[in-house]
Amino acid sequence: MNKLDAPARLMVVSDLDHTMVDHHDPESLSLLRFNALWESVYRQDSLLVFSTGRSPTLYKKLRKEKPMLTPDITIMSVGTEITYGEAMVPDDGWEEVLNHKWDRNIVLEETAKFSQLSLQSETELRPHKISFYVEKAKAQEVIESLSECLGNRGLDVKIIYSGGMDLDILPQGAGKGQALAYLLKKFNSCGKRPNNTLVCGDSGNDAELFSIPGVYGVMVSNAQEELLQWHAENAKDNPNIIHATERCAAGIIQAIGHFKLGPNTSPRDVDFSSSKEDSVKPAYEIVKFYMLYEKWRRAELEKCGSVIQNLKSISSPTGVIVHPSGVEHLFQEAIDAFGACYGDKQGKYFRVWVDKVVTSQISSDAWLVKFDKWELDGEEWECCMTTVLLNSKSEIPSSFMWMHAHQTWLAGYAARDQEAWIL
Repeated sequence: MNKLDAPARLMVVSDLDHTMVDHHDPESLSLLRFNALWESVYRQDSLLVFSTGRSPTLYKKLRKEKPMLTPDITIMSVGTEITYGEAMVPDDGWEEVLNHKWDRNIVLEETAKFSQLSLQSETELRPHKISFYVEKAKAQEVIESLSECLGNRGLDVKIIYSGGMDLDILPQGAGKGQALAYLLKKFNSCGKRPNNTLVCGDSGNDAELFSIPGVYGVMVSNAQEELLQWHAENAKDNPNIIHATERCAAGIIQAIGHFKLGPNTSPRDVDFSSSKEDSVKPAYEIVKFYMLYEKWRRAELEKCGSVIQNLKSISSPTGVIVHPSGVEHLFQEAIDAFGACYGDKQGKYFRVWVDKVVTSQISSDAWLVKFDKWELDGEEWECCMTTVLLNSKSEIPSSFMWMHAHQTWLAGYAARDQEAWIL
């Protein structure tokens, strides 16, 4: 909650499975496009919130499978758990709200009487969420009977059915929508309500997000019928909610442009090898640099000396890059080594992205930029924590000179072939 000194320019609140993350996109291209846009334009003054039905266990599992960014806030277990930052610090106040007229033991006792219900795995049985599988044909009857039983036991619960099979029982005050409303109330209390909020979803358990007053909403093109039906019955005349024509994260990018919430051209959609535009911010410079790095090694750029000469022109002749192993190289030497790697990843699953980009202006013409740089090579994940010193080039406004870079392996993500790590 304390990341920003002023209200966020934009807060994106997105479901994960089939919304931010496209499980039918094996190379996660739409997700990587969003990542590049967020880190280059929005990370510094905006908030990214992941709102998922997944438990913490399954959420962490997904992060090891897909190239996801680190959110500022995570809402998990269908809105029953709110945590902050990379350390995932829990919101104790939210837990107190959810305890009202809730008794987990009574829920388990009553649901055991329904043979149609099948408990999900132990990781999905959370303090304020109990999850089952139930056949679609039997769902409505079970929901009605179960609501009556739990009400007779003095509980006030909410039952959410989504995905044609998942049934979640939560305290009445829980849910993705209520969790978002709680967050917005907290932001209001400290004078930091985001200037704009965009909610994004694809299934029934996302419907509550679209009911929060004053937010923009996007149902991605692949949204399930249950969400489209809710929209038709409850919000079809709301101009602040759209059904995107693009899938998943690409639909989120589309919505940012549709509602004019800020830039929505991802650096992944820009041909930097021929573009003459200078970067506007240090964060954009970082993202652009590693887009070139990836495309060069995938042979998605024309092999020409001008690319290498351009990289040399933005790196100080005396600038040093410290390899994660501790070995130092001049920038110019590292770029020569990089030039010799043209196409070494052609035809392979090789992707590069940056996460948690933070820029600090340390003098009138110098910026310190910290970020995590990730490489995914086949099934191998590699990451190093990176600090870069940039100087503005006085002769070219909004252009930067790379002065120094220092890299350190992130625990558990060192490259097998450390000598192959170039930039």
